[in-house]
Amino acid sequence: MDHIISIKEVSREEIDDILDRAAAIDQGSFDPDALEGKILAVLFFEPSTRTQMSFTAAMQRLGGRVINLGSVEASSIAKGETLADTIRVVSGYADAIVLRHPKEGAALLASEFSTVPVINAGDGAGQHPSQTLLDLFTIRQSMPLEGIDVGFLGDLRYGRTTHSLAFALSHYGVRIHTITPQGLELPPSLVYDLHEAGTEIVVHEHIDDIIPELDVLYVTRIQRERFPDPGSYASIASWYRVTPEVLSGVRDRFILMHPLPRVDEIDPGVDSLPCARYFEQAKNGVPIRMAMLQKVLQ
Repeated sequence: MDHIISIKEVSREEIDDILDRAAAIDQGSFDPDALEGKILAVLFFEPSTRTQMSFTAAMQRLGGRVINLGSVEASSIAKGETLADTIRVVSGYADAIVLRHPKEGAALLASEFSTVPVINAGDGAGQHPSQTLLDLFTIRQSMPLEGIDVGFLGDLRYGRTTHSLAFALSHYGVRIHTITPQGLELPPSLVYDLHEAGTEIVVHEHIDDIIPELDVLYVTRIQRERFPDPGSYASIASWYRVTPEVLSGVRDRFILMHPLPRVDEIDPGVDSLPCARYFEQAKNGVPIRMAMLQKVLQ
């Protein structure tokens, strides 16, 4: 496998292979020197905690090294250097590049100018394939992926994690339920792709209408940084909140997920419930990204 830009370009067989690799890694079955002598360049043009740190940890656990762009303000981008030129230069320093960028399509552009594999770590409201893979891995730890009911709650228009995950789940015959404020529904192009893949999408107005029937509830925050003005954000930021009361009566195998960071959408009282998997979900970023790095560098 060369670049990993979009989950749409990864087949079910490739997804299952990465999940299987990650499961073995999670059990301690991996070579700590597998990527010795390899260098990973981490280029983040947007803030990140989990993705950036887990890619770094993943590379180091496999014996490789990491070089980091650092702050954009301290780089040549601040002088007006184009992304294409930055990628041309950095691909001469490293064996692979992990890129996060605020503009949708940036990772695809980078792959066209890079001489080494590029992994998309999030491009605007577009794709986030490594997050999708760790999400699938987290679900698979609790139940088979085939034929489950998955609810998406929150910002489904700008939330790139939901876009990638919804498409990946179409490989497994799931039923998708959406609960979102007006104006933040799934993009029509994604709805079309899901329907073409045979995925059933059921739209709900309130979480209470569907919560007892779900196997997974995937919550996303209302993303302030994606809104054109503060007023638009404030008008819907308090639209929903998941509390222990909301989760009463869920299925025995039900799990609650969130890509983090959360703001107010999940009550801290939920953290101690057995269904809360968002911190385990974040931890799963390391074995999944170890598997991805092995896939593109070995």
